[in-house]
Amino acid sequence: MTPRGRIRLRAATAGLLLVLCTLAACQRRAEPAASVAAPSASSPDSVAGAGSAVVDAYDVTKMDFKTPPAQVSSERHAGPYALGDALSLDAAVKPLVSAPVKEIRLDTTHKIIEIAPGVKFSAWTFGDQVPGPAVRARVGDRIKFTMTNRSDEPVPGLRMTAAPMMHSMDFHSAMVSPQDKYRSIAPGQTISFEFTLNYPGVFMYHCGTPMVLEHIASGMYGMMIVEPRAGYPTKVDREYSVIQSEFYTKPDPAKGKVDGQALHVLDSERLRNKSPTYTVFNGRYNGMVDAPLQAKPGERVRLFVLNAGPSNTSSFHVVGTIFDRVWFDGNPDNQFRGMQTVLLGSSSGAIVEFIIPEAGSYVMVDHHFANASQGAVGLIAAGTSAGELEHHNIPATATPTEAQAVAGKLAFESKCLACHSIGGGDKLGPDLLGTTRRHDDAWLTRWLKAPEQMMQTDAKAKAMLEKWKIPMPNQGLSDDEIKQYIAYFKWADQNVKKP
Repeated sequence: MTPRGRIRLRAATAGLLLVLCTLAACQRRAEPAASVAAPSASSPDSVAGAGSAVVDAYDVTKMDFKTPPAQVSSERHAGPYALGDALSLDAAVKPLVSAPVKEIRLDTTHKIIEIAPGVKFSAWTFGDQVPGPAVRARVGDRIKFTMTNRSDEPVPGLRMTAAPMMHSMDFHSAMVSPQDKYRSIAPGQTISFEFTLNYPGVFMYHCGTPMVLEHIASGMYGMMIVEPRAGYPTKVDREYSVIQSEFYTKPDPAKGKVDGQALHVLDSERLRNKSPTYTVFNGRYNGMVDAPLQAKPGERVRLFVLNAGPSNTSSFHVVGTIFDRVWFDGNPDNQFRGMQTVLLGSSSGAIVEFIIPEAGSYVMVDHHFANASQGAVGLIAAGTSAGELEHHNIPATATPTEAQAVAGKLAFESKCLACHSIGGGDKLGPDLLGTTRRHDDAWLTRWLKAPEQMMQTDAKAKAMLEKWKIPMPNQGLSDDEIKQYIAYFKWADQNVKKP
């Protein structure tokens, strides 16, 4: 083909493309209105207005930023620590209250809580619980908030909690001056302020008093759920809140005890190094295992999920189902479909929805399994008992009271349950109930320290390998960890009986 011919061919091709594009545009203009995607109540950023106009729900000129100054007084509240129809005190989230003004009270306290079996911790709270109550509202609602700092109130017996101190409230859902609304108040003082909710989401609230890291790690955090004006686009059968957080603990250097159990306090060194002793759901090691969330086969479940941190990420996963919808930060405009896990940084939230496909126990877990091994595990019970839930760190026995045995129990449950039980029968390896009757402390110490060497030189170890075929792995245990295991085994041999 000559150069002139090639030029003519290119011109003809361009002309044909222009005709096709024009026809397509005409066809789109000619489509009936019913085929055009209309603004949906499920999408909060597109709300139908007068005629064909579409109103932007994120138009800042339509938002309410007018808030009166916060009020601080010396009036001490002596009633319930948490008040308000919009509050949910446990994992089951109450339905939205329709009133456009929601008055809530969350007083601060210092108290002892149990964060794991036998582990008593000196905590700081909102509403006298960890996490604080969940708040549920919707875009456009006015929040009227009141808080009394009651950290100086007497506690029964010898004071085991931290000394009274300044506290404050920081709502991530609010758009206000932090210097005015989030100021710290002294013990005995009360602060009140109000604000309008302008954005939907699953938001964190927490104490903002320096050092913020220590206040959150001590238990001062909670969730606020803000629905879109028109509600959520889907209907569900169950709604629950799941808050992941970290605890950084050490035994009280003063050797304090609560009900005969060792008191644990905040470990500032672990806190700075982001090395938690427990990572939990809803404030407790293996939260929602003893009291699982309830559902039925075929139901749609909505979880409001928040990673309160204060420092680590969460990879939230439910074993046995797939997230049909994920709304990051709890806003339906931020939608993903068909997700297996949801990655949440500190203070990040999400709404996840899924179908329960059949009867079973569905394990909620942080798929950062180092976190799961520290207690970030829960259950959704759907028409069946828990059964055998291997690989997900489910507790095996009752609870010791002595600190070393408690630590050994938690370590055993995080590292050993896949192969061993305590009184539950043989698994991949032997049932360890009675092990301190079969072996003395010196033998157990050598075995836990270097099992690979023992299997080469020790007759008992060789016999176990011959019987069970699977070699015991070296867990790299420290001398202190070995003492904890042996303390737990001794406790179990005295207190656990085979069924």
